[in-house]
Amino acid sequence: MIELLTIGDELLLGSTVDTNAAFLGTRLTAAGFRVLRLTTVGDREPEIRDALLSALRRTGCVICTGGLGPTPDDLTRPVVAALYGRELLLDEHWLAELEGRFQARGMAMPANNRQQALVPDCAVLLPNQRGTAPGLALSDPALGTTVLLPGVPAEMRSLLEAQVLPYLAVQFGPRPPVRSRTLRTTGMAESALAERLAGVGDDLSHLTLAYLPTGTGIDLRLTTWGELEEPDAERVLAEGEQRLRQAVGDLIYGTGNEDLAAVLGVHLGRRQLRLAVAESCTGGLLAARITAVPGSSDYFLGGVVAYANSAKQALLGVADATLGQYGAVSEKVALELARGAVQSTGADCGLAITGIAGPAGGTPDRPVGTVWIAMQVPGESRAERFRFAGSRDEIRARAAQAALALLLRALR
Repeated sequence: MIELLTIGDELLLGSTVDTNAAFLGTRLTAAGFRVLRLTTVGDREPEIRDALLSALRRTGCVICTGGLGPTPDDLTRPVVAALYGRELLLDEHWLAELEGRFQARGMAMPANNRQQALVPDCAVLLPNQRGTAPGLALSDPALGTTVLLPGVPAEMRSLLEAQVLPYLAVQFGPRPPVRSRTLRTTGMAESALAERLAGVGDDLSHLTLAYLPTGTGIDLRLTTWGELEEPDAERVLAEGEQRLRQAVGDLIYGTGNEDLAAVLGVHLGRRQLRLAVAESCTGGLLAARITAVPGSSDYFLGGVVAYANSAKQALLGVADATLGQYGAVSEKVALELARGAVQSTGADCGLAITGIAGPAGGTPDRPVGTVWIAMQVPGESRAERFRFAGSRDEIRARAAQAALALLLRALR
């Protein structure tokens, strides 16, 4: 197991987004290491020392980013040296490398860059080809292993790939991979999905099950944590996926990073069906989701954004009597919109959305978030009423997602 420690006041202030931690977690996990915890501290000696010591006591291996620069607030190097009881020594070879780099640019090296050539006694210097701060690795039988990396993302990533991962492989030996498999669901809240899967996660041998809300659905991630060699890991992941599919059914629309619009496009293409859409409250978002998929011109004919009732009538043939009797946000109007999309374009399938995205416009019987979605396919048409929560943008995004899911279920 490994812990991550990211250092810098800019991270705590929010002026810099910590992308290093995400990259480290992804690459270390792929290399077979389980990342136990991430801690972020500012540029202060006591906080750096306490966080590092606590992490070493828990796992015996810590990777730190940040605080290796040439300025007075770069404190990581001396703090770590003191913790390990090591003297900082000048590395003449790295100093000459730095001076040569500045000379090649026609510049004299500033005096403060000299501190970047100070290396804790017996530490391994990891040459940085993209910057002036080298990586450092220290190991002690009592404390464990600490790797120091610069906070600049490009420098950190280069050092991790070229230097740190090979170093860790030597230190800890080859490791079975940490493997994950993600199933994508939509149409059910996290709590309801957890109830549907009650007991399933407890029976998944060698696996953990995580629920990952995305705003338009819930991803289910199965993970095996390096306890099994690759063939066995793949086997238990496949068994876990099968159990989830049996329990969740058609709520699952894809795996990994598959997009719902792309999955729908595959089904339309296989059946050689052409699609058109009619949108009111989503204002073109549904068509944008569909056309974001490369190759969607093979099955998507187009769409109409009919916001005003007059546009619904003139462009999509919605009857004045239907609007007058049922209102624009209704089952009848949604069905006529879907039919109008098909008839006006010559498509085989139609999708329509009409609703109240807010923040104003709701009524007691049609509150904000009320959306009717209709679909028409050869031989069938139907509409469903939804009540979405969230901001205007969230309601619109969830409506577009629900429309794609409604048509996918019909095609399946």
